[in-house]
Amino acid sequence: MTTTEQPTGAHEEPALKRVIGPGLLVLFVIGDILGTGIYATTGKVAGKVGGALWLPFVIGFAVAILTAASYVELVGKYPKAAGAALYTQKAFKVPFLTFIVAFMVMCSGLSSASAAARAFSGDYLAEFTGGAVSPTLVAVLFVLALAALNLRGVSESVKTNVVLTAVELTGLAVILAVGAWAVLTGGGEPSRLGEFQADGTGYALLTSVLGATALGFFAFVGFEDSVNMAEETRDPVRTFPRAIFVGVAVTGTLYVLVALISSLLVDHHTLEKSSGPLLEVVRAGGLDFPPKVFALIALFAVTNSALINIMMASRLCYGMANERILPRAMGRVLPRRRTPVVGIVFVSLLAVGLVTTGEIEGLGDTTAFLLLCVFAVVNIAVLVLRRDRVEHAHFRTPTALPVLGAITALLLASPLADRDAEVYVRAAVLVVIGVGLWAVNRVVMRVRGEA
Repeated sequence: MTTTEQPTGAHEEPALKRVIGPGLLVLFVIGDILGTGIYATTGKVAGKVGGALWLPFVIGFAVAILTAASYVELVGKYPKAAGAALYTQKAFKVPFLTFIVAFMVMCSGLSSASAAARAFSGDYLAEFTGGAVSPTLVAVLFVLALAALNLRGVSESVKTNVVLTAVELTGLAVILAVGAWAVLTGGGEPSRLGEFQADGTGYALLTSVLGATALGFFAFVGFEDSVNMAEETRDPVRTFPRAIFVGVAVTGTLYVLVALISSLLVDHHTLEKSSGPLLEVVRAGGLDFPPKVFALIALFAVTNSALINIMMASRLCYGMANERILPRAMGRVLPRRRTPVVGIVFVSLLAVGLVTTGEIEGLGDTTAFLLLCVFAVVNIAVLVLRRDRVEHAHFRTPTALPVLGAITALLLASPLADRDAEVYVRAAVLVVIGVGLWAVNRVVMRVRGEA
């Protein structure tokens, strides 16, 4: 018997300890979604759509709910810690496609961490430094510092995540308070809420809204990571539907309110120019809340997002190496720290490269594009796996939802979303790197007679 096996019995626990209850799981989902997206990209979304900043977040909320419903059905049906890669393999049984999906999920974490690094080095940090330090240099050092923390070993306790989530929520609560004060005192410009950046109607307006929604969708990513906690959750089949739906609903409501307040108090041109747009809202709100305190909260929020994403990416890299999908060397760990050293170094170097290729908007859009492609596959997988029956009862989403989820994900990933060509190039380069590693690994395995 290996150390991971359990004695035979009808009621034995699995290898991972089930310690997460319904309340903790809801907070974990909320904490996974909150972070860089709303704190850093709100202004860039405003630049694409104009004063009607709330609309992309409403549409993004709807798209997130559609895909969340698919994840809820699949995690209830297969309560295992593997997420999109597991569902892809079960549905299509094509190992190369499974690898591509897993690698795209990993790369989405890296581009998200890189966007967070850019957000950290921007206007929030400038509140303390006056902008005297090169943002690119700060962003690179930020990634390297997170890599060093990962190498030493970072606590992954869900209870710690709850504390971090509370701090992030505090920042958004400040924005809500600022907005409430402005409404009560007659401040702001309500007329801005109906203004669109695009001139006229038709195609230009459609691509403007779709482009803003695709970028705004970056703020909703994160809930898909929670399914990897399935084997550590008590009664996941019953717990996950409520946790994911409540988590997406809470964050979606917060995002729409923050977008309304941001547009009400600050014009979209000012928001677009800032890498710390919510700081502009605090300054314009009329409440005597110290901007430096809010900037500190925002720095904490984006740091937490980046750390979680780099940890996720390095563990995915480690897992793929152990499954012999990537070269075995990438699964090496530090003997004393027991952290995946090669995986951490590899993903950190990719993140450093990404930081030097774009700003918050481009990196956030790359994250959204990669995950929208993954979400399209997951929504299709739900329909394919309807033929696979399991013995236990589980949540079943209405068939129309995954169909709409796949269509909307593909639409937002398409050129109709008016994203820069650099986003597609960046995503393609990342996938090519992954395919190259996969091919090298296949050659080595054949030479060794292991294929």
